[in-house]
Amino acid sequence: MRQHLHAEWTKLRTLPGTGWLLLALVALTVAVSVAAAAVVSCTPADCGHDPAKISLFGIQAGQAVVAILAVPAISGEFGTGMIRTTLAALPGRITVLSAKAVILTGLTLTAGSVAVLASALAGRVILLDNGFAPELPALTDGPMLRAAVGSVLYLALIALFSLGIATAVRDSATAIGVVLGLLYLFPAIILMIPDEDAAKLLWQISPMNAGLAIQATTHLSSLPLSPWAGLGVLAAWAAAALLGGGLLLRLRDA
Repeated sequence: MRQHLHAEWTKLRTLPGTGWLLLALVALTVAVSVAAAAVVSCTPADCGHDPAKISLFGIQAGQAVVAILAVPAISGEFGTGMIRTTLAALPGRITVLSAKAVILTGLTLTAGSVAVLASALAGRVILLDNGFAPELPALTDGPMLRAAVGSVLYLALIALFSLGIATAVRDSATAIGVVLGLLYLFPAIILMIPDEDAAKLLWQISPMNAGLAIQATTHLSSLPLSPWAGLGVLAAWAAAALLGGGLLLRLRDA
C-alpha cells in the first residue's frame, strides 16, 4: 500500500492543475461565504437565520471545485491510456483505487479545513456587524463546531463520491456532469414538486440537501433528517459510487 500511496501522491501533486484547484477551493468557498454573510441582516426583535449555514454557505460552491479535482484523478488516466501503465506496475486494481481515495481525501480535508475555518471566522465578524446578537456562537461551541467539522467531512465525501462516479464512467466531462447534476438537480426538482411527502422524500435522499443538514444549528426539529443522519446519506452515496466504480474497474479491461 505504501508504494501505491507514493505513486498516487506523485501523480496527483505533479498535475499542473492540482495546486490551483486547491487554492480555488479555498478562495471560492470563502468568497461565497463572505458574500452570503454580507447580504444577511437581523433586527433586534427577530433573527430567523442560522448563522452557521450562512457563514458556511460557500461550501455549496466549493463542492464543484472538489468534483473537478477528484474526477481527473482516475478519468484522466483512462483518457490518456496511462491507466494501463498504472495497472501494469501496480496490478491490484482495488488497491490503486483505495490509494487514490486516501490521497484525495487527505488533500480535500486539508484545503477544506482552511476554507471552513476562514469562512467561519470571516462570517462571524460580518454577521456581528449586520445585527446578529453579540452572543453569536463561537467556532468552538458545540453546534457550530459540529457544523464546521461536518462541512469539512462533507467536502471529503464529495471527493470520494466524485472519484467513484469517475471510475464507473471513465470520461471526465461525463463524470463531472453526473456529479454536479446529482448535487444541484435534486434541490431544483424539490422546489417544483407540490406534494409535500414526495418533496420530503427527495430531500432525504438528496446528496447535497441531506449532506448539508450537518450545518444546521437552529430549528433542528423541522429538518427532515438530523444533521448526522443527513451526512450519513451522503456517505451512503459515496460508498455506493466507490463500490460500483471498484467493481467495474475489476470487471472491465483497462
